[in-house]
Order: sequence, then C-alpha cells, then structure tokens
Amino acid sequence: MKAMNWIGCAAMMLAASVAQAQTSAQTGAQSGDYPNRPIRLITPAQPGGTTDILARMFGVRLTESLKQQIVVDNRASASGVIAGELTAKALPDGYTLFMAYHQHTVNAALNPKLPYHAVNDFTPISQLTSAGLLLVINPSSPPKNLKEFIDWTKNFKGALNFGSAGNGSGGHLSGELYNLAVKIKAQHIPYKGSAPSLIDLVAGQYHYNFVGMSAAQALVKSGKLRAIAVTAPKRVAAYADLPAMTEALPGFEVVGWYGLMAPPKLPKPIVNKLHGEFVKIVKLNDIRDRILADGAEPVGSEPEQFRQYLLADLAKWAKLVKESGAKLD
Repeated sequence: MKAMNWIGCAAMMLAASVAQAQTSAQTGAQSGDYPNRPIRLITPAQPGGTTDILARMFGVRLTESLKQQIVVDNRASASGVIAGELTAKALPDGYTLFMAYHQHTVNAALNPKLPYHAVNDFTPISQLTSAGLLLVINPSSPPKNLKEFIDWTKNFKGALNFGSAGNGSGGHLSGELYNLAVKIKAQHIPYKGSAPSLIDLVAGQYHYNFVGMSAAQALVKSGKLRAIAVTAPKRVAAYADLPAMTEALPGFEVVGWYGLMAPPKLPKPIVNKLHGEFVKIVKLNDIRDRILADGAEPVGSEPEQFRQYLLADLAKWAKLVKESGAKLD
C-alpha cells in the first residue's frame, strides 16, 4: 500500500514537473526569447510560382531580422487545403507559419466540409498584399476597351467561353461573377494552371480570361494578349491606362490577396512580434517596388483587420457560389 502511494506521488510530481516545464517554455516564448530555432513557413504552391517567390522574398528578410532561418515548406496539393490543414493542426508556438492567399477563402466557400474553418482555426497576423486580376483577350478579338468588351459578350452569337487556371480558382469565380453582372451564360473552361490556359487563349481556343497580373504580364507586353481591365477596386499603377471593372459594372471587384497566418491560439506577444516584423518588411523600398511591379499593392494590416477581411471575403465567395452554382468538379 505504501509502495502504491509512493508510485502515485511520484507520478503526480512528474506530471507537475512536465506541466511546469511546458508553462515555462510558453512563458519564455512570450517573454522575448522567441524565436530560438528555425521557423517553418508553409506555402501552398510549387517552387517558382508567385506564392513561392513572395514567401522566399519575405523569408530572406525575416531570417535577417530574427537571426533564425526561415524554411519555406512547399505544399502545393489540393489547392492549398493540405497546407491549411497542416497549419491549423500545428502547435501554436510561432514555429509554424502559413503564407496564405485568396484561394484559402475560395476553398472554404466551395467546400463546406474542409477539415478546418478558414478563419476561426487560424491566427491571422497580417494581410501583406492586395491585387486585382487582369481581364485579357486574344488580340484578334474585336473589343478594344471595356465598354466594347461588355457589348461584345452581351451580343455574342454562338458559344461564348472563358478560361481559368482551374475549377474554383479566382479566375473561375470572376467569370461566374461576370456572368451574373451582365446576365450572360458564358461557359467555363478549366485548365491545370494559368500557363496552359493562357497558351490556349493566345491560340484563340476560347474568348477571355480573368488571370493574375504577373502571369499575363509578359504576354500583354509582347502583344500576344490584349488587356481590357483590372478587377481591383480602382486602377493600379502597373496598368494605369486600364479601367477597373467597377467603372462600368459597379460592385464588380475581385481582389487577390496574400497574408501571413499561424495556428489557432498563437500567444499575443508572438503575434505582435511577427506582425511588427512583417510590416517592416512590407515597407522596405525594394519590397514595395517588387510588389507594385507585379500589379499588386502592399498592405501590412493589423491582425484584427485581417481577420475581419477574411470573414468578409469568405462571405462574398459563399454568396457567389450559391448564386452561380459554381462547383469544384
């Protein structure tokens, strides 16, 4: 009996020691010794793409400022769902971060059975950039401006088609939004990525595409595609001569974004530290110039602002999906 009591006391002491060690570790992380080892930055993209380039650009600067290596972990499968799930289930210790982008909320709008909630199961830290999409057509098509494009699509004789990087992409939902805005029924043609979709547009295989600005930039400059408008709320510096879609279709806004997120319940001191570091990086001249050159705008929002932005974005896409009937398959 005494032996059993001794074992019980020892077990209780061990449990108390473990709890104390965990508390001490957490307190230490919150009190200023964070980070003291490498940080994993999960990126929902293949190496070399826009998301990956942005993650590495910020990662290099963060490594310099925090004196700890930022390791970019590319998880491109399932349109970012795998990357999101890894983040949502990781320890909230500041050593797992997530370079999320607009597909994160689009996925949630299209698939209510995701293994996480797109906002509540994460700690938003800061929206880093904001960018509209670019409406492009084959240069042999008649429209020369936005008004002509709208008239052309409304009065088109035959089957009208738009392409995108894939089902559920920003380009897909932009096309569905355009269908609703001008009351047409253009057919969506999904591709496996922006590059193949643009190759076919150059070849005249379909009629138009809402695509990321950086993806179409070289083809527009070379004259292989004609840019008609941007989907940002207002004109952007990189395409100052192009109108925003909302100038002709009030309320037509599709904004792509990149932002930093972390697992849920990340301690406030770590949130504040990471937010401060990333906002400093956004304000660096060379970083701002690179973001602007790609047709985007630097942001650097507060954590709560970013959370509210995510909720609004999710609600917007959920409404569109319901009205248009858009599906992943």
